[in-house]
Amino acid sequence: MRKIPARAVPVAIALSLFAAAGCSGSGGSGTTSDGRTVVKIALWNYATTPEFKALIDGFEKKYPKIDVQPVDILADDYSDKVTTMLAGGDNTDVLTMKNVTDYARYGTRGQLKDLSADVQSLNKASYSGLDDFDLKGTYYALPYRQDFWVLYYNKALVPTGTDLSHLTWSGFDTLAKSLTKGQGSSKVFGTYLHTWRSVVQAIASAQTGGDLLGGDYSFFKDQYTTALDLQKSGATLPFSTASSQKVTYDTMLTTGKAATLPMGTWFSAALLQDKAQGKTKIDWGMAPIPQIAANGKTVTFGSPTAFAVNKKARNADAAEKFVTWASGPEGANAIAKIGVVPSYTDDSIMNTYFGITGMPNDALSRKAMKPDKVQLEMPVSDKSSDIDQILTEEHELVMSGEKSIDKGIQEMDHRVKTEVQ
Repeated sequence: MRKIPARAVPVAIALSLFAAAGCSGSGGSGTTSDGRTVVKIALWNYATTPEFKALIDGFEKKYPKIDVQPVDILADDYSDKVTTMLAGGDNTDVLTMKNVTDYARYGTRGQLKDLSADVQSLNKASYSGLDDFDLKGTYYALPYRQDFWVLYYNKALVPTGTDLSHLTWSGFDTLAKSLTKGQGSSKVFGTYLHTWRSVVQAIASAQTGGDLLGGDYSFFKDQYTTALDLQKSGATLPFSTASSQKVTYDTMLTTGKAATLPMGTWFSAALLQDKAQGKTKIDWGMAPIPQIAANGKTVTFGSPTAFAVNKKARNADAAEKFVTWASGPEGANAIAKIGVVPSYTDDSIMNTYFGITGMPNDALSRKAMKPDKVQLEMPVSDKSSDIDQILTEEHELVMSGEKSIDKGIQEMDHRVKTEVQ
């Protein structure tokens, strides 16, 4: 087991202190014994998410009179825990916005500090994902990273000269079948499509313009047809097998079980870390995500991650200083050095990103990192969570073969219109 750094505050302890203090917040005087201002930041999996340490260390180096203390929460529990903390009046200073849906909920409930004045001073053209935090003209968070989906591939399993620069999904289907080799335990799949609904649905929405909240999901059909064809042909691990065996997408690529993998750019940092630690020897690259339309444009989907200041923050000014620093050029440079894609980018930042030891620096990988459009994975709405649940349930039934594509889409349409809208 990896030891969590002593400076991280385990969530169980944090919440116990919170309860013991009669819902008065995280307790303490707000300063350290040597007079530094304390900024507590809610985040997840501190020990295995290196971007947080990179940002905290970089900020404290510039502002030595501020002590940033992580409140470490398990990733799977994060949204629920933060919701509970805010409802109880907790005064943890900075809150990491794991997704835009949660952000919209906290922002519309008046639980976050207005950061619109900070946004006015930004060069918005240099930020990706910033507009996703615009709630009717008000910003309550600033993004520090922007993930989007690309195609990862194992260079040892994809023949040299294979053109991955302008793949359509039809071409990808053909390629994945041609890359599939062997049988049984020694089989190498041409690709691996993970179990998340976004692998099919968010791609279809981004590349067709289909509305994920609209209640008409006919635009899913072609993408489901491709996914199921790959599965039927044996070019990808069956959905039911991946689900029941809890297969992790990283092992499929790093152990040579899959030649290609559609996945988010966050995966690069994990690949770099594993290779540096000797856990994998894979020689990997990135290519643009395959497209429905063969028009030379790359449209993908993704989601920004942001920091917000708690409306009840004990040290709001210092917290705001951390948020603006982390989302700006200096914070971007700090996480680019470890293979995380920042929201703020310029030529210098991207040169830093591609200059990391082990990061593929070829023209194709650089092209993958410059999509023409990144659509938000799930639109922000008070209905987003309920619709997401319905689409996930029906996705699982279609991919496992319990429902046909047409029946599954029909049920999605019906349930969203009758249960949510």
